[in-house]
Amino acid sequence: MKKPLSKLERVPLREAWKHEANDFTPWLAEEDNLNALADALGLTDLELVATEHWVGEFKLDILCTSGNDQVIIENQLEKTNHAHLGQLLTYAAGTGAKKVIWVAESFRPEHVAALEFLNQNTTEELSFFAVEVELWRIGDSPLAPKFEVVAKPNDWAKSGREQTKAAANATPAKQRQLKLWTELVARLATSAPQISPQKPRPQHWLNNSIGRAGFGLNLTASHRDDRLGVEVYITHAESKKMYQTLLAQRTSIE
Repeated sequence: MKKPLSKLERVPLREAWKHEANDFTPWLAEEDNLNALADALGLTDLELVATEHWVGEFKLDILCTSGNDQVIIENQLEKTNHAHLGQLLTYAAGTGAKKVIWVAESFRPEHVAALEFLNQNTTEELSFFAVEVELWRIGDSPLAPKFEVVAKPNDWAKSGREQTKAAANATPAKQRQLKLWTELVARLATSAPQISPQKPRPQHWLNNSIGRAGFGLNLTASHRDDRLGVEVYITHAESKKMYQTLLAQRTSIE
């Protein structure tokens, strides 16, 4: 006897969330849902800072951090429009965000093209993401959300352009810095995958995320002093207390 099969049905978002600010934003800001969004985007983490965050005279839906980077999330419960695209850019400028995420029920091709244009023509440190949120149900089952990424930066292409441009115009010292960080990042990927370095650039420092908000691990290389350095950069709300805790372990750390 054949087992009966149920039908997979896509459900309009407003069946679960009637209002963007009152319903959808609080749901998306929950830890489990931010983690699911981070997984879909390939980010190490998304840690909530605030919802309905004031940026000038306007309110940003969600402000987060990912490592040392500011992240903004603007969401819609319908198809994207020009107004939200403008808001997204305004909030990015007002917060200095490095990762900009637009979540909507569906994206117009023109808006996907706009985010792809921004990814192709901005620095490697700035990333734009377009994410469609879907709701699915099987028979009478509870609604199941799904994040579908429709636009994201091509890190390989962007990094390649940045490195080529930098190497072509760099001094020999800058070229050595780029080579050092490029090889170190490759080494970290296998020997210390819990560390998330920034993309290598021809400069005397390399910033790294260690997966804990408020802390960064920054590496320096001075060709003048022939010296390498490691710095713990603390931006935690209780930075002085955290510093004293580390200072108490100075001998064992060194």
